[in-house]
Amino acid sequence: MQQTKSKIFLRGMRDGIPIALGYFVVAFSLGIHAKQAGLNWFQGYVMSFVTHASAGEKAGLISIGAGNTLWLLALFMLVANARYLLMSTALSQKIRPELSVWQRMVIGFCVTDELFGVSVAYPGYLDPAYLYGAALSAIPSWALGTALGIVAGELLPALAVTALSAAIYGMFLAVIIPPCRADKRLILVVAASLLISWLTDIIPAFAALSARVSGYESYRVIVLTVVISAAAAILMPHDEEVAQ
Repeated sequence: MQQTKSKIFLRGMRDGIPIALGYFVVAFSLGIHAKQAGLNWFQGYVMSFVTHASAGEKAGLISIGAGNTLWLLALFMLVANARYLLMSTALSQKIRPELSVWQRMVIGFCVTDELFGVSVAYPGYLDPAYLYGAALSAIPSWALGTALGIVAGELLPALAVTALSAAIYGMFLAVIIPPCRADKRLILVVAASLLISWLTDIIPAFAALSARVSGYESYRVIVLTVVISAAAAILMPHDEEVAQ
């Protein structure tokens, strides 16, 4: 029996709760960086609510702390968040063609690494109500964590903040493991991604680029994503039919 929109929305909120918990502790440490850049709790909350991207926000905070111009700040944010263009392109294959422009815009606003993960794992076409529910759980928690980190983050020892930040990796594993169990091809793609990313981190030529080129890490993520996903699409094509 087909679920109602309200049930799908509540299911999204439920699936967004673990993401919200992970976001809160990671954003708490981000709040410390925001405080060092001179932001107050309200500014930090608004920043995280409208951006909700850890790498992008950190790049922005570095730019703000360095006193860069707004144009340079915008460039930093574009480079650091460019991977979301790829995620949105992939997610466009999961939504129905008749979806309105404003709904597509809201979906684009809600895209984060983890929300993208649960969205692509949604069976069949993605129901916008599901993503809205997950985002309603996760995004305010990210913004609240940033605000509280600004207010109280400096009261915690640096080691405790670092330990809390590791929670995001466990949460991301919880997002990708279930789809990998359902489709063994994904295991190969994930394993290849980890191996290639590790190699580009230890090979001297790439390490030297990381030290010299501003924003290299963001560029590396984008290039590896395009290359690995293209190779996977060619070597292990997915069924064209989307399960209803």
